[in-house]
Amino acid sequence: PLDDGQELLARYPDFSIEVKQQQRGIKLSLKNAPAIAFVDGELMAGINEHLFTVLRDVIYVHSKIVNSSRFNMGESADVTNAVFHILRNAHAFIPRLEPNLVVCWGGHSIGNEEYKYTKEVGYELGLRNLDICTGCGPGAMKGPMKGATIGHAKQRTGTGRYIGLTEPGIIAAESPNPIVNKLIIMPDIEKRLEAFVRTGHGIVVFPGGAGTAEEILYVLGILLHPENASMPFPLIFTGPKCAEDYFKQINQFIVDTLGLEAQQRYKIIIDDPRRVAVEMRDGMRKVQEFREKQNDAFHYNWALHIDDQFQRPFDPTHENMRNLALNKDQDVHLLAANLRRAFSGVVSGNVKAEGLRAIEEHGLFELRGDADIMEPMDELLAAFVKQQRMKLPGTAYVPCYKIIK
Repeated sequence: PLDDGQELLARYPDFSIEVKQQQRGIKLSLKNAPAIAFVDGELMAGINEHLFTVLRDVIYVHSKIVNSSRFNMGESADVTNAVFHILRNAHAFIPRLEPNLVVCWGGHSIGNEEYKYTKEVGYELGLRNLDICTGCGPGAMKGPMKGATIGHAKQRTGTGRYIGLTEPGIIAAESPNPIVNKLIIMPDIEKRLEAFVRTGHGIVVFPGGAGTAEEILYVLGILLHPENASMPFPLIFTGPKCAEDYFKQINQFIVDTLGLEAQQRYKIIIDDPRRVAVEMRDGMRKVQEFREKQNDAFHYNWALHIDDQFQRPFDPTHENMRNLALNKDQDVHLLAANLRRAFSGVVSGNVKAEGLRAIEEHGLFELRGDADIMEPMDELLAAFVKQQRMKLPGTAYVPCYKIIK
C-alpha cells in the first residue's frame, strides 16, 4: 500500500486519463492503467464507479458552486448551503430515514490489532442497522465498513450505505477503499469536515495521527460553541486494550488545551465493541427526539451552528502556520479552530502535494505559541511519530514541522 501521491505517479509514469465527449455522454479513456484494476480485461465496476464519481463532483463544484453567483463563499449560510447541494447532487440523502449514519474517524496507518478492532465495532454497528461514513481511505476508514457489511448481511438489511467523503488534495495518497458505495469529493478539508458533522448522526473515533487530531479538534470546537450546548451529538473515542494509553494522551491533551468542558462532550470506551454500538444506537434515539422537537431534517443537521472560523479554508503556508494564535487569550472554541488548523497543516506537509512542495521549497513549518499549549502538542506529535501513525509502517517519517516553545 501507498500513502504518497507523488510516489504513486512516479510508479506509473505512463498512466494517463482523458475525458472524451460522445453523443451518448462522456467516456473516460485510460492508458497504461495498473493491471490490478482489471478482471479478464474489464475494468472493475467499483473502480469505474469511483472514477465517474470524481468527474461528477469536480465538474459540479466547478460549475455550480465555485463559479456560480448563487453562493457567496464568504457567508457562513452560503457555505452550509453549498455543502448541502454537493451532497444532494451526489444522492447522499435518503429523506425521512430515521437517524442511523455513524461517522467513523481514525488513522490510515494503524496496526493489525487496531484494524481488527475497527472491524469488530463496524460489525456491531451493522447488526443494529447503522450505516457507516468515513474518510473513505484504508485503515480505520476501511475496517468499520468491512465489519458492517457482515452485520448488515446477517440482518438482511440489503445494501448498506458506506459513504466515503474525501477531497482532491488527499484522494491520491488515501485512495477510496473498495467497500465505499457512495463516494463524494468535497472541494476542501473544511467543507469535507462540515459534511461529516451535518450528515452524520454520531461519531466514533478510532486511533489515528495528525488527521484524526484535526477531526477531534474540529468537532469539539463546534460542540463547545454556546449555541450548540444543548444539542445531542454522540461522540465516542474507542480502541482495543493496546490503544488505552493513546486515548489517555489524547484526553490529557484536550484537558490541557481546551479544558474540562470539552471533556464532557465525549466518552472513552476501551475494548468493548458491543458497548460502543449500544451507546451509539441510544444516542441516535436522542438525536431523533431532538430533531423532531426542533422540526429539523433527519438527513442534514441544519440547526448545528458552525462558526465561520471553522468554515474558512486554511491555506497552510509557512507564514500562516507561523502566525497561528495558539494561546488561551481567546474563546475556547476559537482556540480549537486554531489548533485544528495547526494539525491540518501537518497533514498537508505529510501527504498533500502542495504541502510536500512547500516543505521542499521553504523547509519545515514552524509552530509557536504559549508553552502550556505547545508542550502538550509537541508530546502528542512525538507520540504519533513513535507509534508510526504519521506514515504507513515500514516507511520512514521525515517531520514537516518544528515546535518553537
